[in-house]
Amino acid sequence: MASTVPFSPAKVQMLQATNCHGHAPFGSCFAVPRTGPRPRSVAVRVSSEQEAAAAVRAPSGRSIEECEADAVAGRFPAPAAFVRPKAPDGTPEIRPLDMPKRPRRNRRSPALRAAFQETTISPANLVLPLFIHEGEEDAPIGAMPGCFRLGWQHGLLDEVYKARDVGVNSFVLFPKVPDALKSPTGVEAYNDNGLVPRTIRLLKDKFPDIIVYTDVALDPYSSDGHDGIVREDGVILNDETVYQLCKQAVSQARAGADVVSPSDMMDGRVGAIRSALDAEGFNDVSIMSYTAKYASSFYGPFREALDSNPRFGDKKTYQMNPANYREALLETAADEAEGADILLVKPGLPYLDIIRLLRDNSALPIAAYQVSG
Repeated sequence: MASTVPFSPAKVQMLQATNCHGHAPFGSCFAVPRTGPRPRSVAVRVSSEQEAAAAVRAPSGRSIEECEADAVAGRFPAPAAFVRPKAPDGTPEIRPLDMPKRPRRNRRSPALRAAFQETTISPANLVLPLFIHEGEEDAPIGAMPGCFRLGWQHGLLDEVYKARDVGVNSFVLFPKVPDALKSPTGVEAYNDNGLVPRTIRLLKDKFPDIIVYTDVALDPYSSDGHDGIVREDGVILNDETVYQLCKQAVSQARAGADVVSPSDMMDGRVGAIRSALDAEGFNDVSIMSYTAKYASSFYGPFREALDSNPRFGDKKTYQMNPANYREALLETAADEAEGADILLVKPGLPYLDIIRLLRDNSALPIAAYQVSG
């Protein structure tokens, strides 16, 4: 069956299965929504990771607005220069092979191998979505009771500690970007010192062995709230948007992302991103394509979490028609041919037939995003 099943409730406590009553088990874990005020987290395990966290600066008490003002003004240390690991002396200098498909990408670390192991399901198969923002304190998401936008330097690390304690080692980042940084062309999406690249670098510093997935789309960065650049007549520009997405994916890879995940549904973006990554030497960075992403009202709470609702119209010219089953085969064939390493269906539970369709027609790992709606 499907090799990867991302975990749906973005901010929940994951506890090892015990004798607790009243909570439905999922695999070997319980998902227990938080209620009431959010206390500061108490880690379950004493480890070198927690000792490393002590080095993280304690909250200064600044408001979310003050933190966002710092981000808008660019008051963050410049990122360290990217240094590529060196090959041994005598290694021939070559032009990389033009190979959109590289099966070794899904084998390059123990966490990835566990995530994509077939005919098994465990916490290693889950991907935990994390909503992040510039503030120091975690902010509740009104449309998702018990869920929070996490402070990227503090609450985020707490969530990762707890998830790792129960075997979840894969995380996908979704940013709430300050309005002052949004623009019609989404240029903040490829700012190397933006919220997502900063967060990737922090996570990879504290937890080198986790898998960091990123979202590749313009809607969190767009003043129009769409996944692409909007022409004056309301048309979403495809190829111009793909150009921006390529720069975004390379920026995320440069920060240390393991898997970039284009969720925009533009035509041809998987192949273009693969070429852009390879041209910059990121041959080992995987692509999880949102292959069958259907237009859906289930996305409402998610868009509130990111403050990314479209300012006008809808997304039906690029997201798929919920009535269409066979169209998913066209998207599957295109994404496979363009070099996708993982195929994803969204929403998950309402589209089990589409998950089965992709599983029957592709040998790639199949992921499903069970959204919050």
